[in-house]
Amino acid sequence: KLWLLFLRLFQLFNPSGAYEQVIRFCSSYNSRGSALPLNHQQRELYQQQISYMGSSGLRVLGFASGSQMGSLTFLGLVGIIDPPREGVKEAVATLINSGVAIKMITGDSQETAVSIASRLGLYSKGCQCLSGEEVDHLDLQELSNVVSTIAVFYRASPRHKLKIVKSLQNLGAVVAMTGDGVNDAVALKAADIGVAMGQTGTDVCKEAADMILVDDDFQTIMSAIEEGKGIYNNIKNFVRFQLSTSIAALTLISLATLMNFPNPLNAMQILWINIIMDGPPAQSLGVEPVDRDVIRKPPRNVKDSILTRGLLVKVLVSAFIIVCGTLFVFWRELQDNVITPRDTTMTFTCFVFFDMFNALSSRSQTRMVHEMGLCSNRTFCFAVLASIMGQLLVIYFPPLQSVFQTESLSILDLLFLLSLTSSVCVVSEVIKKLERCRGAERRPPTDCSLEV
Repeated sequence: KLWLLFLRLFQLFNPSGAYEQVIRFCSSYNSRGSALPLNHQQRELYQQQISYMGSSGLRVLGFASGSQMGSLTFLGLVGIIDPPREGVKEAVATLINSGVAIKMITGDSQETAVSIASRLGLYSKGCQCLSGEEVDHLDLQELSNVVSTIAVFYRASPRHKLKIVKSLQNLGAVVAMTGDGVNDAVALKAADIGVAMGQTGTDVCKEAADMILVDDDFQTIMSAIEEGKGIYNNIKNFVRFQLSTSIAALTLISLATLMNFPNPLNAMQILWINIIMDGPPAQSLGVEPVDRDVIRKPPRNVKDSILTRGLLVKVLVSAFIIVCGTLFVFWRELQDNVITPRDTTMTFTCFVFFDMFNALSSRSQTRMVHEMGLCSNRTFCFAVLASIMGQLLVIYFPPLQSVFQTESLSILDLLFLLSLTSSVCVVSEVIKKLERCRGAERRPPTDCSLEV
């Protein structure tokens, strides 16, 4: 009992943290080493200092000391500077212009949060901010109704972060949450994409996250979004090429069967097209370099199918041109109703050349071929070159001629086929140009305040 009494006589509390929380336990303040009663005038003076320091971007902490938790002596304020990293402002501006809504959630005071957000371009006059206490007073539905208009959340705790994430998800948004501490783990787990800091993040935070920033740089998030959009676009390019080619081949065979005329392509030629001709170019479309402007394009709706109406139209148009062009060559060569090696060679080569030009136009759904550059994707160039060399071997190499039932073609034949098959690429480029003009007419004026 005497020992416990001794501890109580000499116990000392030294709390530090948010001024609003520390000052609640103080009844006096330190003035040149003396403890004076804490009155309303002194509280106002502290508040003015906090506003001044916060408006300068300083993180303000309050310190107190005493033996009784309810009657501590307030020691003073300390301002800590934590400036935004170089390049973050530009990254934020790029993401906002591309349609990404960025929210700042911090435990700092309103003045500090607004100052930092203003430097980053997240906050301007007329924008709203919300405190953690105000978030507590709103239910989930009420918060969902206003969360899209809030740029900055200050004095936020872990439960506030979780509530904000859920309110954004209620609106159908895809939420990416960044954090580095244990208190961020719950919100990171609840977000669609949890992003943890690799250098300063705790193990619990990293375990709860879906992605880890090794360099703790916000610009890396922009690079990740850019890479993700690039991969999605390459998948669409692959789907367009494979579908249009497959539909064209199936249509040719189906028409020959239904209309009872000779099949334009024999079994070996169809296998050659599906395995050798389609394979390398299709695979090379998957490694197409990311478009530099892809980050500036608005995000897509996650509920949209990868095979959109516009993409399906392009697939069907390309397949239609390939079918019509191949049948034209077949009927042009088939004059005596007897299939000769020349007939099959011309038809076979026509379809293969159509494939190559179709692959060229499928490299992008929005950019023109001359804008991308013919050699920007070296894998594609090598794949197409290898496919063309393989086709020439089938045409001119005697052992393969007997296998594929082909014969040698003249230079004029090849030039004729090249001019005809390039039509699928020309039409595709015209469609891209029309879509670009139509999109420019429909694009509404940008309002930065609404985007924030």
